[in-house]
Amino acid sequence: MITIHIRLFAGHRDIVGRAALEMQLEDGTTLGAVWDRLTAAYPQLVGYTGHLLYAVNQEFAGPETTLADGDEAAFIPPVSGGTPDPPAFAPFLITAAPLDPAPLVAYVQTPGDGAVVTFAGVARDNFAGRASDYLSYEAYAEMAAPVLAQIAEETRAQWPIGRVAIHHRIGHLEVGATAVLVVVASPHRQAAFAAAAYIMDRIKEVAPIWKREHWADGGAEWR
Repeated sequence: MITIHIRLFAGHRDIVGRAALEMQLEDGTTLGAVWDRLTAAYPQLVGYTGHLLYAVNQEFAGPETTLADGDEAAFIPPVSGGTPDPPAFAPFLITAAPLDPAPLVAYVQTPGDGAVVTFAGVARDNFAGRASDYLSYEAYAEMAAPVLAQIAEETRAQWPIGRVAIHHRIGHLEVGATAVLVVVASPHRQAAFAAAAYIMDRIKEVAPIWKREHWADGGAEWR
């Protein structure tokens, strides 16, 4: 295994929520493969694919460049006068990529908000005392995202809240992985807490998203 250091700039930094990070990789990993891992973890980066420059140790490089332990990799977004910005942030999203709360918090928070409540639903290691190996989620994605938006509108009609963002993951989830993020901004905390709880209840009631428990002792069951 090797460890590399990644530098992020401009729009990339805003999406990831930090200017630098470290990543552990298998020997022989290329610069292009690292970008693929970043876009899987931060889907908003996908809009930059094909419109960025690569660098290793402060020198321009190609995506086929093989990385070594301790290398500094940089992914350079378009400079002034370059290509347009990637698509706008999607507040209601169904995705197979790992979930990150930072872009949701950045989206919902405004100067008038005194509270931002973030709820993360996490895959646990059991259901009703029976050990789970992992979970898998399936969704009717074309319908599910609009339903999440509808739930947010219902919630605004009941509590004095501001922006809402809801991201739900599908596919294979190991124990400890985040399955759903609900982020609510409000001038006051009571409304934000109540709204977040209501949203999660409604997701379980009406959103076309299904969970399958894969048991540690064999077999699986939709729940």
